[in-house]
Amino acid sequence: MAENDCKDCKDCKKQARWREDFPITWESDNYITRREMVKFLGLGSLLIAGANFMVAGVPHLVRATSYPQTRLGLMSEIPVGGSRLFNYPTGDDPCIVVHKDDGTLVAYSQVCTHLSCAVIHSEKDNALFCPCHNGYFTVNEGRPYAGPPTRPLPRIKLEQRGEEIYAIGVEV
Repeated sequence: MAENDCKDCKDCKKQARWREDFPITWESDNYITRREMVKFLGLGSLLIAGANFMVAGVPHLVRATSYPQTRLGLMSEIPVGGSRLFNYPTGDDPCIVVHKDDGTLVAYSQVCTHLSCAVIHSEKDNALFCPCHNGYFTVNEGRPYAGPPTRPLPRIKLEQRGEEIYAIGVEV
């Protein structure tokens, strides 16, 4: 047996070569019990789950977005059964307001929830129509009832002050 191939033993004073490079004394090494390991993994998992909740959940709970009040025009400018396009809350967000047959106004984002095509008002169907994939939304609630869209259109909150109409917020 070569000098460097000697196994560790109590009788021999020589050590294997790897022991010289990695001098670990097993007697003084601290061992961890299974109970401590399970406790560590459980608490670590709770910490990660809590961090995920904070990242994903808190922004939905704390929604303090303030929207500008934008004047859309006069009630008489939109004919009964007709519609008008506008941008809200920014100039890059197309929206549509519809003057329903009962005299009330409803407004929605003009961006289809399927593939972001522009929806238009169809007077003959009394619906909001997406020409890209033949999607239809109800005028009353903005809910899809035909075609591929599955989510309703975001609703724009309106306020009437005398004859003037204002957009004051967005309901997602």
